[in-house]
Amino acid sequence: MFRNLTASVALLTAASISTVGLVGCDRSQPESKAQSEQSSQFAIDYQRFQLQNGLNVLFHIDRSDPVVAVSLTAHVGSAREKEGRTGFAHLFEHLLFLESENLGKGGLDAMSARIGGSGANGSTSRDVTNYYQTVPRDALEKMLWAEADKLGWFINTVTEPVLAKEKQVVKNEKRQSYDNRPYGHTQYVIDRNLYPADHPYSWQVIGSLEDLQNATLSDVKEFFRHWYVPNNVTLVVAGDFDPEQAKAWVHKYFDEVPAGEAIERAPKQAAVLKESVRRYHEDNFAREPALTLAWPAVERYHPDSYPLAVLLEYLSDGKRAPLYRVLVEDQQLTAGVSMGSYDSELAGQVQLQVRAFEGRDLDQVYAGIQQAFALFEKEGIAAEDLKRIKAGQEIAFYNGLSSVLGKGFQLAQYQMYQGDPGYVSEDIQRLLAVTAEDVQRVYRKYLQGKPFVAASFVPKGGVELALADSVKAQVVEEQIVSGAEEQLDASAQADYERTPSSFDRTREPSYGEPAQTAVPQVWQAALANGVQVSGIESSEVPTVNFSLVIDGGQLHESLGKTGVANLTAMLMERGTAKRTPEELETAIQTLGADIEVSAGKESFRFDVTTLARNFEPVFALLEEMLMEPRWDADELVLAKKSVASQLKRSAAEPNAIASKTFARLLHGKDSIRGYSLLGTEASVAAITMDDLKAYYRDYLSPSVARAHVVGDIDSAGFLKATESLAKRWPAQAVKIPQPESVAAAPGIYFVDVPGAKQSVLRIGRPAMSALSDDYYPAVFTNYILGGGGFASRFTQQLREGKGYTYGIRSRVDGGKTGGEFEIGTGVRANVTAESVQLIHDILNDYAPTYTEADLETSRSYLTRSNARAFETAGAKLGLLENMSRYDWPADYVREREAITKGMTVDKVQKIADTYMQPGSMIWVVVGDRATQFSRLQELGLGEPTLLDGDKLTQVAELSAVE
Repeated sequence: MFRNLTASVALLTAASISTVGLVGCDRSQPESKAQSEQSSQFAIDYQRFQLQNGLNVLFHIDRSDPVVAVSLTAHVGSAREKEGRTGFAHLFEHLLFLESENLGKGGLDAMSARIGGSGANGSTSRDVTNYYQTVPRDALEKMLWAEADKLGWFINTVTEPVLAKEKQVVKNEKRQSYDNRPYGHTQYVIDRNLYPADHPYSWQVIGSLEDLQNATLSDVKEFFRHWYVPNNVTLVVAGDFDPEQAKAWVHKYFDEVPAGEAIERAPKQAAVLKESVRRYHEDNFAREPALTLAWPAVERYHPDSYPLAVLLEYLSDGKRAPLYRVLVEDQQLTAGVSMGSYDSELAGQVQLQVRAFEGRDLDQVYAGIQQAFALFEKEGIAAEDLKRIKAGQEIAFYNGLSSVLGKGFQLAQYQMYQGDPGYVSEDIQRLLAVTAEDVQRVYRKYLQGKPFVAASFVPKGGVELALADSVKAQVVEEQIVSGAEEQLDASAQADYERTPSSFDRTREPSYGEPAQTAVPQVWQAALANGVQVSGIESSEVPTVNFSLVIDGGQLHESLGKTGVANLTAMLMERGTAKRTPEELETAIQTLGADIEVSAGKESFRFDVTTLARNFEPVFALLEEMLMEPRWDADELVLAKKSVASQLKRSAAEPNAIASKTFARLLHGKDSIRGYSLLGTEASVAAITMDDLKAYYRDYLSPSVARAHVVGDIDSAGFLKATESLAKRWPAQAVKIPQPESVAAAPGIYFVDVPGAKQSVLRIGRPAMSALSDDYYPAVFTNYILGGGGFASRFTQQLREGKGYTYGIRSRVDGGKTGGEFEIGTGVRANVTAESVQLIHDILNDYAPTYTEADLETSRSYLTRSNARAFETAGAKLGLLENMSRYDWPADYVREREAITKGMTVDKVQKIADTYMQPGSMIWVVVGDRATQFSRLQELGLGEPTLLDGDKLTQVAELSAVE
């Protein structure tokens, strides 16, 4: 569970490696392991010490960027809760960002906005809770001061109103992530039936709505005081800092936090199934049946977890996978199969999920799964498959280490689960030691003929599609009742006795030495066919990221053939003239690489990630894909089925409906910009191979292409690898169309999704291009309104003040020829009208109430956050793509800093009055008409227009209004 909508840091898996040397110390003493034993192993540099109160501290030095990541990991997740009092760990993931005694109202969120942090965030699992943020290096002391406040000077500030408000936020998260989306209750059904009722993994991390509502203030405080203590927490500091100074700060701010009671490690508790269990659920939002199977397996880092990881990838992923060959290619029951392990500290499980095509019986799917398993039993796993899977896991881990936060997470994970931050060496050795015999052994031990839990999720009225002998699952669905939630005021000052300290903790530490933004050195060149190339050399990890961007994308499509660009991209991934789809996929994966072809709104692109040592052969494969497409007829059939399935699913998904409707209203039914990249069911069905070949022939030209490369390769090495492509790919003139958009009239437009537990809002209007003089001033203006996360008025009022939503954001999105201003959120259904009114009022009041303090907060964030602007390979690639797309200089960030410093309250008010007035907006509301439509009519903001839900399932036929 992540705290907000934009969390993107993935928790690292068991199979993981690094490339830097190992240094460790415990209480400032050397590790007992001899360094010579580690000399040939992968590892991460670290220093370790422990405070007297039991706090474990890990340091990792990385001076590649002027930033520091600070993470606090508490060894408490949902597994430490009690039945009937679930969801507490996740609740604290939220609460700990709010007020503390010395940070005051707004807590870490308010400070993050000032110091240019990445945004304080967190995640909760069954076993641990993480709190983390990356900041400019000069803000490290501030972060350590703030993190210490969470442990020692926080719990007194949790009052009844604060708890009541945050309960509503978490409930909104549950509605958004589970209750209001297709297949959202699947994991609940699986875990409830895989584990006995008293097992700590039998309930969900987020808890139940009933348990959250029943949680008392004393319950919550008791939970905190037992688990959120130094002797149950690991602090990691990773990045560019002075370790001696940081150690002194850690002692200063954390030493006097008292230790808690001794906490014993929970015993392993493997799931045991004596017989298979079959359950079904009629899903309000599903258009296609889905089957999920789950088997008991092993906990994280168990020796068998490594061959299991290889087995699951081999069975389900790619053209050579038995499940793909049977279910997708031979029987064409589905567009894809997913299989993976849910490895936790106390137990583990293996899961297989198939979302079948509309109307398919899940008994057919189950029979296909059994055929695929029989195929594996007969064939086993080939040596080349073992090799390619290991190579893929290697590159995935390197990518996870491209940020200091990723490195910090890795250290904390090993410390928490294994008691050894240096476990990385053994981790990779175990992965590399997996044999084909190991893979077959774990298949026989955990899957072959073993009992399982089966969850059949079928559309309403489609019970006959469920797996035979299935029993109805017990799924609790919330009723929509207006006025059911209590009114609350979380703004009141808490009355409490302050926790003493040996020094004045109310004084926020000052900044350290200023952190200067490190603009990477960019090299530029041109290929012989005219393709402009830009690159950044970086040896931080041994990988290369490359993108080839060809302008045009969806803009080249006609309204009758929407989806051509997307299908062309899909086919270009599926084989070449020399290689079958399976052979191409195997060649790429064996090199530890990934080559993705995709179509966007304004571009068609190739994206490559590879181990640096294999860049030349990987680029040769990309050249083969670009110059010698296979145009496989069978693959086109499969691709069209896959797209049609995606369209079916999105037609019932409230967020997808809102996005499609907003795009159509913003651009009009006669503009290609108003249509999905996938196309429509009718247009996809009509597309032929000749259409794809014509798109390829007419629009994929070097004359409109740009290349970008970041990683462990110099310009000479890159240009040498591209010589052949430059000769084989001749330039031809291509004109990029610029279709006109005609927006619908401002007003409220409603789409009915019966039974929706949330209402999805998309609000906005046409705006300026990225080349407009107003563009970056508008980005600046939007920061306090809705672009600044927890610093924004939208979040502070709708989430923090009212508890109406889990998250709300606004953005200014500009392209080369136009742009838009958009607000997006999901709110609980019974406050739909109140949310619309509040957003309207915030927009209306924004310009006249904007203050000098708001101005200074925006200036501070948008200037200081540039220290983080180019930390990862992806960020560096984004810099290069912006430069080539807009003809910006390499240091365009300096120009933006100048704009930031020159902004005034008057300038902000002018931008807000021009682009952010509520009366100029299109308001799309997707929700339950029976309970919400009449309430919107009563607002007095104009008569809402009801759009035809049936037409939304056929996007090409949607009119702007009825």
